[in-house]
Amino acid sequence: MSGRILPEIMRRHLQMYLVVGSVNCLAEPSRVVQEALAGGTTMIQFREKGRSALTGVPMLELARQLQDLCHYAGIPFIVNDDVELALELNADGVHIGQDDESADSVRARIGNRILGVSAHTIEEARRAILHGADYLGVGPIYPTISKDDAHAVQGPAILYEMRKAGIDLPIVGIGGITIDRVEEVVVAGADGVAVISAVTQAEQIRAAAEGLKKKVVLSIKHPGMSQKL
Repeated sequence: MSGRILPEIMRRHLQMYLVVGSVNCLAEPSRVVQEALAGGTTMIQFREKGRSALTGVPMLELARQLQDLCHYAGIPFIVNDDVELALELNADGVHIGQDDESADSVRARIGNRILGVSAHTIEEARRAILHGADYLGVGPIYPTISKDDAHAVQGPAILYEMRKAGIDLPIVGIGGITIDRVEEVVVAGADGVAVISAVTQAEQIRAAAEGLKKKVVLSIKHPGMSQKL
């Protein structure tokens, strides 16, 4: 990669951001990702966590399988937390939380790959920017059952507060976001939505991803219009 990703390109990648691991999926994970990509998903994060999560070789094989699907679709494949895995796979980037390795240390290790950082306060957002983040994952916006380690619910107001405070880095909202909540998340200041169960638990995976993506794009272009659909 010749240089850091441009903010305007990063914003497009954040529109429909699927976070996925084997523990989240009703169907086989590769099928979930394949269908989600067909529905217009713009970025995938591999997050293999939870009580029955894969480890070792099976985890690595699944990661490679999902990465190949992203590669063929031409969208970024991001690894959650695990810098060693990201480097081994030559993934497009890493997403870290506040309790993981520091952002400046990760940036030094991954070079110009995409770096996403979870932020829950304006102070955390500013520190992430200072340490080289390409985007912020802000949430949980709403209550979520997909993450055992989720922080306190923030509500869409945190997005508005960050933008008002001058945080202009690309932001993706995460946590309990359904298609009915997309517009208020985008209008509050997010460039897109990151979802887990809204897609991985859907009966019609492709349709779920497609609906979320369309709602995001419409909310960005015409705030208020999507309520009329």
